[in-house]
Amino acid sequence: MSRNLVLYFSNFLQRLESLLPAIFPQGSLPPAFAVAGLPSTYDKITRNQTPSRSLKDIIGDGILWAVPKHRRTVEKRLNRKFGYPEYNWKLLRVKTHLRSCNQCGHDYEAGHLCPHCYNKVRDETQQMQEKIQEQLGLNPIEQDVVVLYEGERGEQPSEMLNGKRIVEMPKPRPIWFTKNLLQKTTQQPSNSKEVKPNDLA
Repeated sequence: MSRNLVLYFSNFLQRLESLLPAIFPQGSLPPAFAVAGLPSTYDKITRNQTPSRSLKDIIGDGILWAVPKHRRTVEKRLNRKFGYPEYNWKLLRVKTHLRSCNQCGHDYEAGHLCPHCYNKVRDETQQMQEKIQEQLGLNPIEQDVVVLYEGERGEQPSEMLNGKRIVEMPKPRPIWFTKNLLQKTTQQPSNSKEVKPNDLA
């Protein structure tokens, strides 16, 4: 879309440049009377006339492309953000939507995840992925993968681990990482496409 617009605009400029000499004749004077035997001044004017300029040279790049010419300085950026102390000073607003995490005690903004707990889960997930890639590789096999921590292999029944790929982590399971996260849901998938609202009262 943008390329077609640029091509259309360039064709329009070429057509307009071709019509400029007919509309604005540069250096030409209207016909006048001449005395017989004296050289005409029209030839001198046409020889010394300035070279024709294109429309792009007249208008310039600043109008054709609306882009900033110079980088905005740090002082101007800070003044736009915090205002001017002499005229209009924008005070820093106190955040009143901070909450304390029930798991780790760190503060976080309401409506967001706790960054400390999220980093712990991300690091643990990355370690699990590296261990799975180290033991099983990247070849796709249609089997379930069970991640077991230290001392959990004897607790699991053999029927549950039958036909599954087992990855063992050489460390105890973290307190916040419960075993229920690895179990599949018992809720049967619904085939209906209707959405029924609930808990409206």
